[in-house]
Amino acid sequence: MGLKSDKWIREMSLKHRMIEPFCEGLVGEGVVSYGLSSYGYDIRVSDEFKIFTNINAEVVDPKDFSENNVVDFKGEICIVPPNSFALARTVEYFRMPPDTLAICLGKSTYARCGIIVNVTPFEPGFEGHITIEISNTTPLPAKIYANEGIAQVLFLQGDEPCETTYADRRGKYQQQTGITLPRILKES
Repeated sequence: MGLKSDKWIREMSLKHRMIEPFCEGLVGEGVVSYGLSSYGYDIRVSDEFKIFTNINAEVVDPKDFSENNVVDFKGEICIVPPNSFALARTVEYFRMPPDTLAICLGKSTYARCGIIVNVTPFEPGFEGHITIEISNTTPLPAKIYANEGIAQVLFLQGDEPCETTYADRRGKYQQQTGITLPRILKES
């Protein structure tokens, strides 16, 4: 298994639509950087957010999540309350190859402000927007800038395709668009 370079990421994105839209260079002047880097791709956060709130809230239950726990927000700057967090999604839509896993790490610009980004791995065969958790660990409100960089994705290619991809097992978040709240598969 090996870490993939900018050349591989560019080819997979332009020829096979792995990342759409795809930014071939690193954009960084006056913004939190995004686009293709040496061994990764810096993803952007869209202008759609779900901010956690305790007004009319219920117990947070991953098996039965209530939309009363979040407030929808759309805009160029999202203010995440102190010691709270928001969900967002990437601008980019991903189509992961069957032999590739991606790992996402927060950008240092936000980390230095106490903003932690959590994203689970992009499994082989996954397709969709990526739902992002943005935690404000500070006692102060924090700004998140829409359509700018939020995290870096690293691509790891296996020696061979996996036996069962995320698509093969019909993963519950396959082809998600927008911000997808927690859900579990129901027994049939």
